[in-house]
Amino acid sequence: MQRQPGITHTSPAARHGPAIRGRAGLIGGLAALSGILFGLDTGVMSGALDLITQEFILSDFQRESLVAIMLMGAALGVLCAAWLSHAWGRKRTLVLTAGLFVIGPLLCAEASSYHMLMLARLLLGVATGATTFVTPLYIAEIADSGRRGAMILGYQLMISLGLLSAFVSDGLFSYFGVWRWMLGIVGFPGLVFMMGVLFLPPSPRWLLAQGRERDARRVLIELRGLPRLVMAERNAIMAQLVARRDGIGNFVNDPNCRRAMWLAVGLQTAQQFSGINAVLYYAPHIIGLAGYSHNVQIWGPVGVGVINLLSTCGAIGCVDRIGRRPMLIGGFAVMAVAMAGLAVTLADGGALPPTAGMQWLIGGFMLVFVAAFAFSAGPLAWLLCAEILPLRGREFGMACSTCANWVANMLVSITFLTGVEVLGVGRVMWGYATLNALCMLMAIRCVPETRGMTLEQIEAELMRGTPLRALGRSMRPGR
Repeated sequence: MQRQPGITHTSPAARHGPAIRGRAGLIGGLAALSGILFGLDTGVMSGALDLITQEFILSDFQRESLVAIMLMGAALGVLCAAWLSHAWGRKRTLVLTAGLFVIGPLLCAEASSYHMLMLARLLLGVATGATTFVTPLYIAEIADSGRRGAMILGYQLMISLGLLSAFVSDGLFSYFGVWRWMLGIVGFPGLVFMMGVLFLPPSPRWLLAQGRERDARRVLIELRGLPRLVMAERNAIMAQLVARRDGIGNFVNDPNCRRAMWLAVGLQTAQQFSGINAVLYYAPHIIGLAGYSHNVQIWGPVGVGVINLLSTCGAIGCVDRIGRRPMLIGGFAVMAVAMAGLAVTLADGGALPPTAGMQWLIGGFMLVFVAAFAFSAGPLAWLLCAEILPLRGREFGMACSTCANWVANMLVSITFLTGVEVLGVGRVMWGYATLNALCMLMAIRCVPETRGMTLEQIEAELMRGTPLRALGRSMRPGR
C-alpha cells in the first residue's frame, strides 16, 4: 500500500496496513464460503439423480423437475433476500441462509417420497438463491477497489470447490448406492459456515444507510486501518446516500439506472444460456451418450470439477491484470466453438458406437467448454453485476439480475433432457453454440472495463450518461 500524505512511517495504522488488508481478505473469504454450499447443492444432484430415479421410478420430466425445483426456490430466495438484506442487514441474512443450509440437506436425506424430496430441494433452493444475492453484494461493500475483483471471484472459486467436492462425494457414495448420504452430507459444511458467519462484521454501507455512523466507522477502521482512507470512503458513501434511495423509483425514472440493470440482467441470463448447467447437472448423461463406460460416467464429472476449479483460480489471478471485458469476450468465443464441437461429435446422439478418437474429442470439447466458462462468464457475471449497478437502489438491481440468473438456469435445466429426446443432442448443442456467439456480441457491444475503479467512480460516470462500454476509459493510462 502506498504511503498517504500526512501519515508518518511510525503510524500504527500504517504499520498494521498488511494486517488490515488480511482482515478484510479473511472476512471476504469467510463470506465466500457460502459458495462451497452453493457448489455442493448444485453438484450432488448430478450423481444422485440416477439413484433417486431408480428408487422412486421417475420419468424424464420428473428428473428435470427435481433439478428445476431447487432453481425455482432460488429465484424465490433472491426476492426474499433482497428485502431482508435491506431491512435486516447483509450479515443477518447470511446467518439465516446458513441455517437453511443445515436444515435443507437433512430433510433431503430423510425424504420418504418424491414429493417430500421436492419440498426439501425447494427449501435448499431458497437458501442458495438468497446467498447468491447477498454474498457478492456483501463482498463488494467491504472490499477496496484494488482487490474487489479477486475477492468477488473468490466466491466463484468456492463454488468451483464445492462442485468438485460434490462430484468426488458422489463418486464415492455411488459404490454404495446411498443417494441420501450424497444429499445429506451437505449439512455438515452448512453448520461450519453458520458458525463462521456469526463473526462477520456488518456492511459499513448498510450501517451508514441506517444512520449508525459510529458502528460504520468502527467497521471501516477494521477493514481499511488508515484514517484518511476511512474518512474518504465514508464521505464517498454518504454522498451517494444523500440521493433518494427508492430502488424501484430510481430504475423506473432514471434511464441510467435502467441501462445498468438491463446489462446486469443480460449478463446473468447469458451466463446460464451458455449451457453450463446442462453440462454440470447432466454430466453423466452426456458422458454416457459419448459411449464411455459406467466407471467413467461416475468419475468423469470429477475431471470436469478439477478443470472448473483450476480455471477459476486462473481467473482470480488475471481479472485485475487482464481486465473483465477481454476475458468475457474471449470466454464466450471459446464456449461457442466448444459447443459447436460437441454438436458435431454428438450428432448421432449415441445411436452409433463412438470410436475411441471421437470419445477423446467429446471429452476434450466438454472440458474446454467448462474451462472457458470458469475463466470468464462464470465469475465475471457476478463481479460485473456487483460493480455496475448504482449504489442507490442496488438491492433492487441485484435482485432483478440474480433472479434472472435462476429463472434462466431453471429453463435450461427443465428443457435439456426433453430437448435431447425430441430434437437430438446435436441440435441442442448447436443451439447453445449459437447462444454463446450472441452473448459474445452482447459483451463486445455493451460490457465496460471496470478494473481499478471504485463503486462510486463507476456510478458517477454512469449517471453522467457515459455509454456502458466506455465506463472507465477516461481513467486508464494514455487517455
